[in-house]
Amino acid sequence: MKRFVWSELSVEARSQFLNRPAQQDTDALRSQVQEIIRAVQAQGDLAVRELTEKYDRVRIDDLRVSAQEIQQAYSEVDPKVLEAMKEAIARIDLFHRAQIPSRISVETAPGVVCEKIYRPIQRVGLYIPGGNAPLPSTVMMLGVPSRIAGGKLRVLATPPRRDGTIDPYIRVAADLLGITSIFRMGGAQAIAALAYGTESVPKVDKIFGPGNSWVTEAKLQVSQDARGAMNDLPAGPSEVLVIADADSNPSFVASDLLSQAEHGEDSQVVLVSDSPALIESVMAAMEQQVRQLPREAIARASLEKSYAILCRDLSQALEISNAYAPEHLILQMTEARKWVDQVENAGSVFVGPFSPESVGDYSSGTNHVLPTYGYARATGGVALESFLKSISVQELSRAGLQSIGPGVEQLAEVEGLHGHRNAVSIRLQAVR
Repeated sequence: MKRFVWSELSVEARSQFLNRPAQQDTDALRSQVQEIIRAVQAQGDLAVRELTEKYDRVRIDDLRVSAQEIQQAYSEVDPKVLEAMKEAIARIDLFHRAQIPSRISVETAPGVVCEKIYRPIQRVGLYIPGGNAPLPSTVMMLGVPSRIAGGKLRVLATPPRRDGTIDPYIRVAADLLGITSIFRMGGAQAIAALAYGTESVPKVDKIFGPGNSWVTEAKLQVSQDARGAMNDLPAGPSEVLVIADADSNPSFVASDLLSQAEHGEDSQVVLVSDSPALIESVMAAMEQQVRQLPREAIARASLEKSYAILCRDLSQALEISNAYAPEHLILQMTEARKWVDQVENAGSVFVGPFSPESVGDYSSGTNHVLPTYGYARATGGVALESFLKSISVQELSRAGLQSIGPGVEQLAEVEGLHGHRNAVSIRLQAVR
């Protein structure tokens, strides 16, 4: 990790720190993804199979995972892991069920009633990355709130393994959550199939789930097409920022940094502390721990583009964090709880020495599909409301229209919208 003293950095250097590592050539990526989307639109299943063979080097005959394959997965999973999955689902369900919104009804003027009601998004696509490792936890994070929302159709897509099968833990997690439409496809071709539909893949209205730069670009492109599908949130590589003081446990801090560094070579981890000694101890602990990781090479590559920042005090540490807007923020300092109110920008916050980011990834109950790449400045992570849409309703009585109608006429007149004015005027004449 590179080390810096915040007070010694220029304005330009600080700005550079707040920018994430550059991603793949945007123009080239955009063009390639556009070609993939067009191929899927034109050729459907055939294009998905051919692109899967090209990019994943897997020949697929049937994109859809059969009911038999889903049930067979139970014999392939560790019973202890199965129980852990059930427990995690229960906690995620408890937290997300508490988010069910209430119907709102307000009389804004005598005889004028305005309401806000909620309806589920009826057709959703759940994208589960394969990549370096299968992510059954993401199935739970998307499957639980989508089940609570109650839409009619949930379609899951995930890249196949080299033998053409889907990881058994992903199959089991999906089955535990009642998801039966599972397709072995990944990358931009999977996003295109979900957005536009194919012979075997149903079209959806909104696509959820993290992915690599190809998936992210595909989600962006289909969301800009009225015939395509909305996406959940903008995302980039995984990241964490840890704020720690002199009393923090260096081993704890090191483990938190490495837990994100092992996600991928493009992941970024940041340590901010007011203690030079703590930074030195964390560096030593990381070097010791990283050697024990099976994904050591990936973690080391991530650390090369990561930072340790020495700041003036913890207030400045929070300022740095808010400017960076991390996906995950870990507060590893004395009386960490009191600093939560100063957090303005973060996807998810982990408070105190016994709240590692890992618990949020799996089983605390919160959702781990979060904004990255600084987007936490403007949006939050996936929640129950992500699978719902709100609809406003208004009803006016005769007296209500007489009460607010004249004002509407005047405003419509100012804007030159005489049709709008007339829609009110003709009614006012009728009720006089």
